[in-house]
Amino acid sequence: MTEENRTFKIQTANRRFLPFDSEKEKEWQGPFFFVQGADCQLGLTYRWTGTTRVACNPDMSMNWDVEMKATRAVIEKLNQMEPKPKFFIVCGDIVDAFDFEEPFRSRQEKDIKQIFSELDPSIPLVCVCGNHDVGDEPTRSSIQRYVDNFGDDYFDFYCGGVHCIVLNSQFYTHSANVEDLKLQHEQWLDEVLKDKQSKHIIIFQHIPWFLKSYDEEKDYFNVEINTRLKMLEKFHSAGVKKIFCGHYHRNTGGTYKSMEQVVTTAIGLQLGKDQSGVRLVRVTENDIEHQYFPTEDLPKNFL
Repeated sequence: MTEENRTFKIQTANRRFLPFDSEKEKEWQGPFFFVQGADCQLGLTYRWTGTTRVACNPDMSMNWDVEMKATRAVIEKLNQMEPKPKFFIVCGDIVDAFDFEEPFRSRQEKDIKQIFSELDPSIPLVCVCGNHDVGDEPTRSSIQRYVDNFGDDYFDFYCGGVHCIVLNSQFYTHSANVEDLKLQHEQWLDEVLKDKQSKHIIIFQHIPWFLKSYDEEKDYFNVEINTRLKMLEKFHSAGVKKIFCGHYHRNTGGTYKSMEQVVTTAIGLQLGKDQSGVRLVRVTENDIEHQYFPTEDLPKNFL
């Protein structure tokens, strides 16, 4: 299939990620690597004043050429890698416009799906929902819009003996409009965390529990501390090794007991001194190693 004929396809169904939906994937098959990115966020650069994101109106001549170019550059680099990564996961804020910000939301969805379709079909794309994807105060309709365009808002899968769990982190920051959906999310999570047969367990989400220290104060970029500590302890007790996040538009991270949380900066707009890029993650039988690379410095092999 030529690049011109590829189309974006939703890869999830019934809380499962279809490319890895087989019993064989529960077995350790040897070292591999995957790629984690975050915050393509088409349109943010145009709206960013340096301190805040300006409101939009339907008559604005907004564009997102910068983010499209940055995302396409990442995909071109991944397509050149040999061997290919096992998957490419984007940890939220795929687009910038909220579901009520039309016509920009529909145009951003169309454009990012076109760029995603250019990824080599042998590299499965995993989409994680962010606050801009499902809304700062999500509703049933805003979540459903995300699902209709990008797939399930939470799900899990096994990849070469590693259990990968994708969360909807917005439930932990504002769930007042969707308490029933949050309850379903928590019941599902309790069930998937019971499975102990994998070599490693990895969590993927958009909003970090914390930025640098698990007991830091609450701000826009992290989760309220009581909820945070409860969930971190749940994950640690279940044997989770790593948590990969986005949202902060800077690289940072920290640990809770023996569990590491990794915050990866944006593919799109940078709010710090990092450069646009992605994180390469190498998985071996006994360890999970990772390194962030600006796009132009991405190697062709990370095994």
